[in-house]
Amino acid sequence: MMNYPPGVVFSRQHERLLRKAVVNGHGPGTILHDFEAFLAFVEEGELPLTGTHQLPRRVLADLNARLARPLQIGLTKPLQKSYPHVHGLYLLLRASGLTLVEGTDRKPLLVVDGVVHQVWDGLNHTERHCTLLETWLVRGHPQIIGERGRGWFRVPETFREVQWFFQRVPDEGLPVAGNKEAEDSLRYWPGLHNLALLELFGLAAVRHGPPEQGKGWCIETVERTPWGDALLAALHAGFFGDVDNLLALESEEKVPFGVLQQALQPYFPAWRKNLSVPEWTFRKGAHVFKVSLGRIWRRIAIPARLTLDDLASAILNAVRFDHDHLYLFSYRNRFGVEDQVHHPYSDEGPAGDEVEIGDVPLRVGQTMTFLFDFGDRWEFDVALEHVDPEMAIEKPVVLEKHGNPPKQYGW
Repeated sequence: MMNYPPGVVFSRQHERLLRKAVVNGHGPGTILHDFEAFLAFVEEGELPLTGTHQLPRRVLADLNARLARPLQIGLTKPLQKSYPHVHGLYLLLRASGLTLVEGTDRKPLLVVDGVVHQVWDGLNHTERHCTLLETWLVRGHPQIIGERGRGWFRVPETFREVQWFFQRVPDEGLPVAGNKEAEDSLRYWPGLHNLALLELFGLAAVRHGPPEQGKGWCIETVERTPWGDALLAALHAGFFGDVDNLLALESEEKVPFGVLQQALQPYFPAWRKNLSVPEWTFRKGAHVFKVSLGRIWRRIAIPARLTLDDLASAILNAVRFDHDHLYLFSYRNRFGVEDQVHHPYSDEGPAGDEVEIGDVPLRVGQTMTFLFDFGDRWEFDVALEHVDPEMAIEKPVVLEKHGNPPKQYGW
């Protein structure tokens, strides 16, 4: 379990500051303005993504220009992470469930979920601000945007990293320009996208330096804000400082919305409603997968009521492998976080014989990975080609074969 540093004592001064705070479309910070600008940009049309589900270069400058405080950089071929504020906002868009990826793995598209957006439209400014804050700290796994981070906790370590960082920033501010050690440190602790979100939420004040050729975000100084000190102290006292709260979330199948509401609602009584995302519903019909191992492939149909363990057996039988090793299915869920389903003999769950095919939330065109034998590491790509509600089968069927399977043990 995560080791959180001792928090700043939540004082009456902190409490008074939070109770007096006015949350609206103009503050604290520019988070609501910038998030709405990003959301509107996606709504303008289907937005193609890269193969790793990141934003393409061609849209970055336009998106950055729509922010309240566009970032000036000196890079000629920037990537998404070259604009940390865009990078952080994209994390919120994906982790909140307001957007999702459609299309195939070769041509993924970012679209707005109309049902979730309708709920979002019904939230007031305080509810939106708190929802985004909670999304960042509780559901914003860095793997969503290709950043480092331990993936085996249901709750990311963002709050711990931010808290440690705040304790390193002196009251007079942290000088960064000309301090290579400080510049390098910020890339990892708390990470530039987290620093950008600290600024967007008004928790930190960052003085931007002029752009330099060949460099990204140039930072002169970073200062804590009174709002940031008060809010982090309240979150530590009301939620993150109690390990039982974190353990309770780790036991959940998924992290619910409104986790931080009890800790913050006393200071923000306007936080009454929460965002919600539709639950996945069981998908009936025969699921047709194209299972590839290098250049060979098998097209396998399997009924929705059978399990991933049945699919594992069908794959292994189709390439004439024995069943004497463990396996692991992995895929990205709608939020961009990797979900895993384990061999029934594994110590981890959920197990393959507990997950029915119709309950696996893959979109048509999406691929999951089937890793078999953790020693030899046979890695299959398992692409869901289509779902046929009319195909009447009761067991897995190999519909098509291409290529001869390799020898399992190389003998």
